[in-house]
Amino acid sequence: MDPIKITYKNLTAAKFRSFLTILGIIIGVASVIIVMAIGSGAQAFILNQIKKSGSNVIVIFPGASEEKGPPPSVMGVVSTSLTYDDLKAINNRKNVDNVVAATGFVTGSATIKSDNNSLQTSYQGVSADFPEVTSTKTVKGRFFDQEEETNLSRIVVLGFKRANDLFPNQDPIGKTVTIKEQTFIVIGILEEKGSSAFSNPDETVFVPLWTAQKILLGINHLNFARIKINEEQNIDRAVIDIKKTLRIQHKLKDNQENDFTIQNSAQALSMISAITDILKYFMASIAAISLVVGGIGIMNIMLIAVNQRIREIGLRKAVGAKNSHIIFQFLIESIAVTLAGGIVGIVIGIGISFLAYYIIITLGYTWFFIITPQSIFMGVAVTFLVGLIFGMYPARKAAKVSPMEALRYE
Repeated sequence: MDPIKITYKNLTAAKFRSFLTILGIIIGVASVIIVMAIGSGAQAFILNQIKKSGSNVIVIFPGASEEKGPPPSVMGVVSTSLTYDDLKAINNRKNVDNVVAATGFVTGSATIKSDNNSLQTSYQGVSADFPEVTSTKTVKGRFFDQEEETNLSRIVVLGFKRANDLFPNQDPIGKTVTIKEQTFIVIGILEEKGSSAFSNPDETVFVPLWTAQKILLGINHLNFARIKINEEQNIDRAVIDIKKTLRIQHKLKDNQENDFTIQNSAQALSMISAITDILKYFMASIAAISLVVGGIGIMNIMLIAVNQRIREIGLRKAVGAKNSHIIFQFLIESIAVTLAGGIVGIVIGIGISFLAYYIIITLGYTWFFIITPQSIFMGVAVTFLVGLIFGMYPARKAAKVSPMEALRYE
């Protein structure tokens, strides 16, 4: 217990200096805890949104991708290999007998005006099956039908928030909005759902698919498509059928690779989980750099302490202390300083993470407060190693002090 008592005495003798010494460690550990907590919360949020979209949904993207990589469109690469004709072929029960509904998606952004309000917002061209695929209902009016999907009807269905933004304290049904100088009639309002995966339907305006393609965007391809399957256990069979259907549609030969990407919910969860894990640990490693800075500060302070305590070291050696005793004493002091900073940093990191969680949910967003035992253990282990590594050099230097020279030292 003697080294621990001496360590406590030395730390409390210069409280302000000890605080400044451990400040870098506190900041470093708190940063790692905060980054890990927010990263885990964001990961849980994204994965939860994907799960909410349904476990029996298949997503098709244009363009080929690596087996476990993201589709090109996610990386910003534009591909036009997925068309409305492909969607019709997939939605044909003769080709994919387990399909329940299918919707294509095209997305754009424009200023949308009502009589008294205007705002810049995103719009989506979707199929009539959109409510079935996404389990979405209208709270007023109706959604467009199969005929309106393809006859260039100038009608819109508003997300819940967009309806309130464009027509506050009014019933929007039957009123008109202008998108890119084209007049559209409001026929429905969707129920309030909140953010879903990477979009928020409450803040989106929905138009018939062909209307969005031909009139608003001037394109023939789809950004992506979502296919609802009757049972989760039929997903694998449906993927095979869809792949076969699309290869026939695109006239691909046996030696040609797919020019499309098919993903189900399980694959999406795995891919997103891997990507967010990489980002989370990358950000944590950047935050951990401050621990190295804190370790250098501790080494500097310990070197100063060696010079200030040369007479003490010489006296201890003169009465029989071995080099190992001196090394052990200074390592104990270094580790004690870093562990104290680590514990305080963990507490502060948890507190700030909870504050961020509280602010986010207060703003109306769904979030998760996650502090894993692994992050706590990592914080303690890293601070212990920092104390051990950066305390070794000052400890060895102290052990090399000659007793005779130390006792004559002024």
